[in-house]
Amino acid sequence: MLGLRRDRLLTLLLLGALLAADLYFHLGPRVRRRLRPRERPPGCPCARRAAPSAPRPAARHVPPAEPDGGGPGSKLRALFAHPLYNEPEEPPLLGPEDSLLAGPEALRYYRRKVARWNRRHKIYKEQLNLTSLDPPLQLRLETSWVQFHLGISRHGLYSRSSPVVSKLLHDMRHLPTISADYSQDEKALLGACDCTQIVKPSGVHLKLVLRFSDFGKAMFKPMRQLRDEETPEDFFYFIDFQRHNAEIAAFHLDRILDFRRVPPTVGRLVNVTKEILEVTKNEILQSVFFLSPASNVCFFAKCPYLCKTEYAVCGNPHLLEGSLSAFLPSLNLAPRLSVPSPWIRSYSLAGKEEWEVNPLYCDTVKQVYPHSSSGRLLNIIDMAIFDFLTGNMDRHHYETFSKFGDDGFLIHLDNARGFGRHSHDEISILSPLSQCCRFQRP
Repeated sequence: MLGLRRDRLLTLLLLGALLAADLYFHLGPRVRRRLRPRERPPGCPCARRAAPSAPRPAARHVPPAEPDGGGPGSKLRALFAHPLYNEPEEPPLLGPEDSLLAGPEALRYYRRKVARWNRRHKIYKEQLNLTSLDPPLQLRLETSWVQFHLGISRHGLYSRSSPVVSKLLHDMRHLPTISADYSQDEKALLGACDCTQIVKPSGVHLKLVLRFSDFGKAMFKPMRQLRDEETPEDFFYFIDFQRHNAEIAAFHLDRILDFRRVPPTVGRLVNVTKEILEVTKNEILQSVFFLSPASNVCFFAKCPYLCKTEYAVCGNPHLLEGSLSAFLPSLNLAPRLSVPSPWIRSYSLAGKEEWEVNPLYCDTVKQVYPHSSSGRLLNIIDMAIFDFLTGNMDRHHYETFSKFGDDGFLIHLDNARGFGRHSHDEISILSPLSQCCRFQRP
């Protein structure tokens, strides 16, 4: 009995020693850390933000309030105020080769364009025996679209700290229109709009070019379906409607990701009667306006007899929502190279492209110029990541400015088929990334 009690005592002493050691070396330090004020490393930006006495570093850039949801209390403004977006600006421009346009040459070109437009407008008025008290248009250097064009560099369509973008969005949303016309894509279909030979009638992807009172231009894509309406599961990507709000969302996402490769885009309610019908000089566009049974003003593409009027877009009764994307500089000033994407999809109801069946397809791409000796392939992968986030499967071509060569950034144009199904991630869009196993350092 005495030996048993002695063993119990030794066991209790051993357990007590272990408990004391655990309290001293493990639990004690944790309790002390919880009780004293939290400390962060000196380089942590959150510590500088939390400590009231510590000086806050001056923010490099907080985009000003924007008319498209960028007010003082907006989530976009709060996002751009995050330290992640206050990193140092891209390297300074080294010389004329880093800017897309030469200022004096561009201004001479635009002045000639304005003078030519004034002459044609005067002749048009005289032919119709119309009198106008409006003075001739004048090119102003400070207009937002001119500054936007002059600010394009090899680093992106606009700089991270550029105040021009907000002003350009405001102007596109509020300035009156002075002319409207079909886009070049629509004009190319003139006389060839045979609905039995093309995938879909031109009216499905109807878009117009609007010119504003400051002589700036924007691509107008009208609202074709409700904002929250999703693409039906049985739709192929190439017969889907183009969504105006997808263009707007793609611009903001591109800016959040710091690509800065999508032209500034904003939403606007357009009066189709006053701001399109009454200012257009295109007789074909004038002829496709009609009044619907609901007394709404409607219009459609330029093949009213071959294609169905059910593809028309209508105001309510005159106001029509749509997106406006700023035009890039003229091809005469800044030539662009349009290249088929190596990962182009098969635009048919059956059949697959090589990249869809060959997991080693990237090895072939890397052997072909310019992907073999430049950053072009990395830029394609950047674009694939962007398209995956937007859900855009319709990236058949890409464009780049000729001046910046093979390493120039790719312009993320035509994003209207994105954001079609919010609950579906199309992994095949990431094929350039998964097959090449590389991406560009930020």
